[in-house]
Amino acid sequence: MEVSLEGKVAVVTGAGPNIGSGIALALARYGAKVACNDINPDAAKAAVERIERNGGTAIAIPGDVTDEEQVKAYLQTVAETFGRIDILINNAALLGGRGVLDESAEFFDRAVRVAGLGSFLNTKYAGRYMAEHGIKGSIVCVSSSNGWSGSAGVIAYAFHKGGLNNFVRAAAMDLAPYGIRVNTFTPTAPTPDNPAFIAENGAGSVLDRIRSQGLGGPTGNEEWRRPARFDGSRAPMVPMGTTGTPTDIGHCVAWLCSDYARLITGTDLVVDGGARAKNFSYFPAPREDIAGPVPLIPLDITGELDEEMS
Repeated sequence: MEVSLEGKVAVVTGAGPNIGSGIALALARYGAKVACNDINPDAAKAAVERIERNGGTAIAIPGDVTDEEQVKAYLQTVAETFGRIDILINNAALLGGRGVLDESAEFFDRAVRVAGLGSFLNTKYAGRYMAEHGIKGSIVCVSSSNGWSGSAGVIAYAFHKGGLNNFVRAAAMDLAPYGIRVNTFTPTAPTPDNPAFIAENGAGSVLDRIRSQGLGGPTGNEEWRRPARFDGSRAPMVPMGTTGTPTDIGHCVAWLCSDYARLITGTDLVVDGGARAKNFSYFPAPREDIAGPVPLIPLDITGELDEEMS
């Protein structure tokens, strides 16, 4: 089976240097023309340059996903530039935050608006374009393990990712009569593999980084606080020994957007090394005793990937 997105046009929101850039690159490597959106014009431009270095075709469409007029404008730019829209990846979101005792109303509101309103507006207008032009397209919203299970210290993120999951199921029902599929994709804490991102932020998995903070955030130092996040180094809690990379995510999202997945809608594709399936009492073997998955099939031919990340 050879997955091909030749002739298709994709829009990726939040095409920053980690997951968004990885998905955008994968869609391009599988043959799609890609429009890279980010509120930061430099991030959108960097995603385009990475695609072009790897032989793909892309344009930057910077803009705020929560601004209805900006969304309509950049989607119109895509349609005018490439002649169609077949794929939408709703990836824009605010990371980080604090727990329920400490999160600010301002951050909570902005985080929910970016992921919630942003996904709604892009789905609405990309979906309308597909329906009006008879395009049986694919819309994928990037969820998170935090949208399916509880995790301390990220109350806004958990709220909007959980809401996103049911938004997708409802939107799938709205768009099914038009042949438009809507799904979620759930990764968890991928190890960066974008050479530019690694050069700026360093290598290593999010799961391997030390976090020591009280309930609700890094400022929780009061005596009554109780620890809610892990601290210090720890063995991998993921059965396969790794949560993968944005390249792993990109391979699977590309397949989900292909015609091979023509009857898959209103559901969730999980690529997390078994993290969500794990029982709370199960503890994998030490890292050195975990066989791990097969080697990663790279997509970024212009950068060297650390084999240990796979």
